[in-house]
Amino acid sequence: MKYRILIGLVLFGSTHIFAQSKTYTLEDCLKIAFKNNLDLEAAQLTYETASVNYKQNRNALLPSINGDYNLGISRGRSIDPFTNDFVNEELTFSNARLGLDAVVFNGFRLLNSLKQSKLNRAASEMETAEAKQNLAINVTLAFLQVLNARDVVSLTATRLESTNEQVKRLETLFAEETGNPAEFRDLQGQISNDEAALILARNNLKTATLNLNQLLNTSEKIEASQLDILINFQPYEASVQEVFASAQENFPTFKARSLRVQAAQKGVAVARAQYIPEINVFANLGTNYSSAARLFTESGTAIQETGDFVNLDNQTIPVLTNQTSFTAEEITYRDQFDNNLNSVMGVAVSVPIFNGFRAKNNIALEKIKKQEAQVALERTEIEIKQAIEQSYNTMQAAYDRYNVLEKQVAAYAESFRINEIRFENGVSTSVEYIASKNNLENAQVSLATAKYEYELQVRILNYYQTAGVAI
Repeated sequence: MKYRILIGLVLFGSTHIFAQSKTYTLEDCLKIAFKNNLDLEAAQLTYETASVNYKQNRNALLPSINGDYNLGISRGRSIDPFTNDFVNEELTFSNARLGLDAVVFNGFRLLNSLKQSKLNRAASEMETAEAKQNLAINVTLAFLQVLNARDVVSLTATRLESTNEQVKRLETLFAEETGNPAEFRDLQGQISNDEAALILARNNLKTATLNLNQLLNTSEKIEASQLDILINFQPYEASVQEVFASAQENFPTFKARSLRVQAAQKGVAVARAQYIPEINVFANLGTNYSSAARLFTESGTAIQETGDFVNLDNQTIPVLTNQTSFTAEEITYRDQFDNNLNSVMGVAVSVPIFNGFRAKNNIALEKIKKQEAQVALERTEIEIKQAIEQSYNTMQAAYDRYNVLEKQVAAYAESFRINEIRFENGVSTSVEYIASKNNLENAQVSLATAKYEYELQVRILNYYQTAGVAI
């Protein structure tokens, strides 16, 4: 009767504690983990990188247009960019160019690169979903470990209280010298065992709670007393084959590995393009400016001696010429840019003849990558099938153990009730009492462990069957 009263007090105290603090369900913890976990954030960043790579390969199909412009001052002997003459003066120069380059054909290298990056982006998206589901199952495992450890602490504390009650009763008899001293010492030794077990149970609870909080990565520390879950202990209906078939269809890991195989195939096609000539079209538009450039305007004529002479009737007569004079004017920056425009357009063909077998080796490397991706897919299928079979067997064993342990707890509870009465009335010994007590409490711990083990395995199977939806 005292044992039952103590259990009631423990349960009442636990209920009182839960009422005073916020309660976190498994779903609440999953939401927190999805928001804060760094591993999941890293997977998301990997997906964003793949998305940028896809955009970059898509934009590579567009023509390349580039513009150049420079402005400078030259001192000393230099070439006038306007006249191409050597000058020895300070001049200001400027050049501008607009160029276009477009790939017409390169063995579909750009198209295959685009398809490859698109497949890699899709695979990265599936791997992000895989990371999210792995996080979900890790949080579920940690959550249930905390609950199991909490139950063990509660049962161990109740065991210690029960032993203390008997020690107090025997201590009175021992003081009155009416009881058996050996039984009193046996119970004192049992208290030490119970205290040691409680210390270990509390440490396990702290460790489990710490692991859960590390996965959640939240500034608000969640205590074990705040967790709550509703366990529906019903037989699992799906078979191993049904779970694996659903996993092959829905599980992101399969999709990610399959997409990586397809992307590797495109990588081989990209490498093969190195054997094929590349055709490009190009066009350029350019102009320039020089401060030495001048515009000469006719300003009049004048008769000047040329320096030559002719003899006429024994007289030397100088040769005169009519020479036109010009006025030099600077040509403005805008006028020079307009007047000096020039354009170029053409077609360029690059034919691979010999490149040190680089193309051949690149193709060989890409084929190896494809084989590696295929092996990864096959290995994933084997590993997941084995994991499902193992989880299913563990689940079934936990279910059977739970049913057996329920009967065992009921039997040991009745046995302990009888032995407790007999011990208090001096009919049985302390050895019989302690053995009966330990049998009951160990069975209760095993029952709690089997319950949470079953719940965990059911959620793992749902994780594989529904791609994490049922977590």
